[in-house]
Amino acid sequence: GLIFINFLPDVEKSDTLILSCIHLLLFLWVVLGFVFVSEGRNNNEKRLGYLRYNGDLIVITTLILIAGGILTGITIGLFELIGFNIERFYFEYIVVFALAAVPIVGTFLIQTNPQLVGKVSPVIAKIFSPLVLIMLVIYLAAILYSGKDPYNDREFLLIFNGLLIGVMAIIFFSVAETSKAIKSLTGIRVLFLLSVATVIVNGIALSAILFRISEWGITPNRAAVLGGNILILINLLLVTAQLFRVLSKKINITVVGNTISFYLPIYFIWTIIVTFIFPFIFEFK
Repeated sequence: GLIFINFLPDVEKSDTLILSCIHLLLFLWVVLGFVFVSEGRNNNEKRLGYLRYNGDLIVITTLILIAGGILTGITIGLFELIGFNIERFYFEYIVVFALAAVPIVGTFLIQTNPQLVGKVSPVIAKIFSPLVLIMLVIYLAAILYSGKDPYNDREFLLIFNGLLIGVMAIIFFSVAETSKAIKSLTGIRVLFLLSVATVIVNGIALSAILFRISEWGITPNRAAVLGGNILILINLLLVTAQLFRVLSKKINITVVGNTISFYLPIYFIWTIIVTFIFPFIFEFK
C-alpha cells in the first residue's frame, strides 16, 4: 500500500491522493484485523473480539494520555520553579516517543490485564450511549433553528459525516462489548434509539451529498462520501432491524454482533476500491 501511494503521480492538489492516503489507513487497519483473527477469519466472535480490542485500546490509551498529560504538566512546572525551561526538550525527546509507545503499552495492558480493562470499557459504553443519544437528538433539533444545512455548506457536511462515523463507532463498540453478556432491555432500547437517530443523520448526509452531486457534478471526494454513506446506511439499517428484533425478544443480542462482524469485509472492499482504484478512475485528479 505504501509503495503504491509513493508511485502515484505527483499531481498538485490531487483529491484521489488524499483519499488514497486516508483509506490506506483503514485498509491497514483491516489487514491488522486479519492478523488479529488469524485462522478464524470467518469466525464472527473473533471479528467482534477485534472491534472489542479497538474499543478497549481507545479507552486505555485515553487514560494513559490523560495521566501522561498530568505528569507532563507537573514535570515542566517543577523544573520551571527551579529555573530550568525544559519544555522544548521534553516535547521533542520524550513526548514524541511516548506518544508512539502509547498504543503498544495499551495493547500490553489489554493482553495482560483483560479483567481490568474488560470491566472499564462496558461501563464507559453504558454511560456514553445514552449521553450520545441525548446529544444527537438535541443537535438534530438545533440544526432546524440554526439556519445551517449540509446541502450548501461543505464544511458542515464534513462535520456531519464525522459525527455520523463517530456515533456509528459508539454503537458498534457498545454492541461488541455487550454481546458477550446479557444486556438489559433499557440498554438495548438506548442502542436502538441511537441507531434510529444515526439512520436519520445518515439519511440527511446522504441526501446532502446527492444534492451536491446533482448540482455540481461528481468528484472523487463526493464519490467516496457517497459510497461510504450508502454502505454505512445499509449497515445501520441491518443493525437497527436486529436491535428491534432483540427488543421483541425474537433473537439474542449476539445476533446483532454477528450482523456487524459479517458486514466488516464489505468496508474492506470499499477501502480497496478508494485506495487503489479511485486514482485511475478519476485520472489522479
